[in-house]
Amino acid sequence: MAQNSVRKIIHIDMDAFYAAIEQRNNPRLKGKPVIVGGGPGRRGIVATCSYEARAYGIHSAMSSSEALRRAPHAIFITNPNYSEYWKISKQVHSIFREVTDIIEPLSLDEAYLDVSQNKFHEPSATCIAQWIRQEILKRTQLTASAGVSFNKSLAKIASDWNKPDGLTVITPQTKDSFLAQLPISKLWGIGKVTNAKMARLGIHTGAQLRAFSLWKLIEFFGNAGYWYYNCCRGIDERDVEVTHIRKSLGRERTFEEDIGDQKQLSSILKELCAKVWERLEKLELIGRRVIVKVKYYDFKSASKSHSFPSPIENLRDFIHISTKLLSDFQIKRRPLRLIGISISLLTGRSEKTKQLNLNF
Repeated sequence: MAQNSVRKIIHIDMDAFYAAIEQRNNPRLKGKPVIVGGGPGRRGIVATCSYEARAYGIHSAMSSSEALRRAPHAIFITNPNYSEYWKISKQVHSIFREVTDIIEPLSLDEAYLDVSQNKFHEPSATCIAQWIRQEILKRTQLTASAGVSFNKSLAKIASDWNKPDGLTVITPQTKDSFLAQLPISKLWGIGKVTNAKMARLGIHTGAQLRAFSLWKLIEFFGNAGYWYYNCCRGIDERDVEVTHIRKSLGRERTFEEDIGDQKQLSSILKELCAKVWERLEKLELIGRRVIVKVKYYDFKSASKSHSFPSPIENLRDFIHISTKLLSDFQIKRRPLRLIGISISLLTGRSEKTKQLNLNF
């Protein structure tokens, strides 16, 4: 491929993967709000849910009790068939390998593919994406959404645009008009806190974000301003990484106002733990080291960590360890403006651990 050729990247994302498998395997669940995760009576967390459940505002990392409040008739799958999820994931990834070997798996149900050069010698990435979706449906009876573009961030935005069972293409010719009307919450890397800060600056769409200079974005958002500047212009030079090895996983949250209440911070930390744990499960990983990071009201940072000889086996233990580390900080005297949690020393899960960790 010539150096200046446009890359052809596909992002495939299975639709409500775990819940869809449960509905496929049990016809009585079809068309009903299905929630995979912990039960509402055990302070459980939603791992994923069907689109019928999402219609009630239910989403991953929500407490199961809140999910039950929103949809009292929801059906909870508290003992998921993880080996079945793994088997079907391997089926899906085998379809990817029929097309290309340049695959970056993000989780059991999600991957990037670089099809600039492919085994079909097919010049149209759109045709390849459509073929992949058809084969997934034929072989697994499950649907997948696909995004096709010339870089990773646009392909991921595109796959999410027309879910479920959708195919969206963003070309170099259409990217400006597509991004101009795109809500900034749809841009990769913009979470709730950043979204709220941008809203206060009058930024709600890609076009409004693009009106800000690079230096203004850096002034408001620090180094992340570089990413926001490029993202709203459709610039992303990252390669599809065939050997995608993660060293750690984490989440953090910046507060609009400093918080000095231990109970409130513990609640936020538990929510972040649930999101990290969900990602660990999707990536088939476990870890041995927990790190809690804080940034005080005066912008000074600190962190505390603890390593274990064997991996942490469930979300409850992860939360317990994290909140214990949080309690070691002097928060009453020094309120926080940021809190973060990460887990490192990662390894793959054994089949036994897979089963245990889903029974949270």
